[in-house]
Amino acid sequence: MPWVDAAGPAMLDLARAISELETLDPEQARMIELRFLLGCSVEETAELLSVSCSSVDRKVRLARAWLFSRLHDSP
Repeated sequence: MPWVDAAGPAMLDLARAISELETLDPEQARMIELRFLLGCSVEETAELLSVSCSSVDRKVRLARAWLFSRLHDSP
C-alpha cells in the first residue's frame, strides 16, 4: 500500500487498523495480509481462501478503501 511508510510509525497504525478490520470482516483482513504483507498474488489468495479471484479483487478493493479512510480520518 503506497500510502503507508513501512519504516515509520504509520505501520503501527496500519496493524491496528487491520486488527479492527478483522473484527468487522475477518476474511477481508486475511486477504489484506495475504496480498500486501505476505505478497501473495490474487490467484494464490483466492486458492488459499477457497474463493474466486473476482471475490478477492472486490473485497481487497473494499478493504483498502476502508483502511485508507480509517488511517486518514483518525485523529
